[in-house]
Amino acid sequence: MRGWLAQTAGGLPKIFWYLWTGTLINRTGAFVMLYLEIHMVVEYGFSPTFAGLVLGLFGGGMALGSLAGGVLADRWGRRSSLLLSNVALAATAVVLGFVFEPVAVALLAAVYGFWNGLGRPAFSATMVDVLGPSMRMRGMNLNYWAINLGFSCAAVLAGVLARTPHLTVFLLNAAAQLVMAAIVFWRVPETQPVRDVLPGTGGSAAPARSAAVRVPVEGSIAVVLRDRVFMTFVLLNLGLWIIIESCKLIPIAMHQRGMDAADYGTVIAVNGIMIVAFQLFVPKLLAGRNRSRVLALSALLVGFGMGATAIAGTVPMLMLTVVVWTAGEMLNAPVNGTLIADLSQPAMRGRYQGVASMGFTAANFVAPVAGGALLQYAPPATLWLVLALLGIVVAVGQLLSGPVRERRARALTAPKPVVEGADLAPVAA
Repeated sequence: MRGWLAQTAGGLPKIFWYLWTGTLINRTGAFVMLYLEIHMVVEYGFSPTFAGLVLGLFGGGMALGSLAGGVLADRWGRRSSLLLSNVALAATAVVLGFVFEPVAVALLAAVYGFWNGLGRPAFSATMVDVLGPSMRMRGMNLNYWAINLGFSCAAVLAGVLARTPHLTVFLLNAAAQLVMAAIVFWRVPETQPVRDVLPGTGGSAAPARSAAVRVPVEGSIAVVLRDRVFMTFVLLNLGLWIIIESCKLIPIAMHQRGMDAADYGTVIAVNGIMIVAFQLFVPKLLAGRNRSRVLALSALLVGFGMGATAIAGTVPMLMLTVVVWTAGEMLNAPVNGTLIADLSQPAMRGRYQGVASMGFTAANFVAPVAGGALLQYAPPATLWLVLALLGIVVAVGQLLSGPVRERRARALTAPKPVVEGADLAPVAA
């Protein structure tokens, strides 16, 4: 057990553990959207269609925030972007607690999503900055485990807090965001790669570190959008996450089949239990394996698992489908995070993380909107069969694009010759 713990968590830098702790606290206190998902129809009196729109606007806000956050993380710095994101999230959560009017709730959900997305690239870029290539898979996997452990705790607490005064949920959410901001402020330095230049030299490299000033590396997000290898990977990830995020539509399918939608909590709990119980063993399982094949297998499991919802007519059968697609999600998470880091140009890491995060956050908008339309207007099994087909398409895409992607990753992560006067090492704020 000691050997396994050392292989899983040993040797990771202290800054990583501060970020990991912040993730656990932040996700445990993330009640706002869970509370709205549960209470928008019953307590707020919204129609199911409008409730779906609110969730979609939250996802759309996250997508826009991810793009803006990627630029800020490179231009303004990771630390400042994280502080802005968490403080603004806390303020928005408090305002949401006082609002019940439908349009105002929808707009604030989009704003809340924007601030949520804004911090994602900065957080991911900081993780990559402090984790070397040899530690990235372990670090990303541990952080993914913390996200899901925190989410599972939040889901339980959201149910416990359902009978407390309405505003309590929003104030506790704000408090969790402020704790994360405090951890960043006191314990996380700026890690953005920079180069040192002498004042008045027009950007030429400084020969002496003591005479240098800190200048962030410039670049345009258009460079990322024109990176065909990276954007192909982002689109494949978007397809995968559209499948996974469609799990939010399972309660509607249960209702259509005459099942009790309240049992959805029992069904989806399988996802969190599996990840918390087994995710830490995944890096050992994947060590030395071809990453493109792992991603293809992941897409097949996710697609077939979600597609099997079409024939699952009981709660135990639905739980079994969750087992299958959760296994695919677990295989994908550490490999995906590592590849995004390996494919990112170090000088523009924030922008690359922002665009990658947009692929995930956009799925939060596309899945409920498009999936809801298919459930309402197409034959009952259509959505789930489309998702199974999408899983096959993503798997084939991962295999075909894999060789070029791996060559790019090796080129970007290969040791670079030291250039006199240049410094791209993390610099403390």
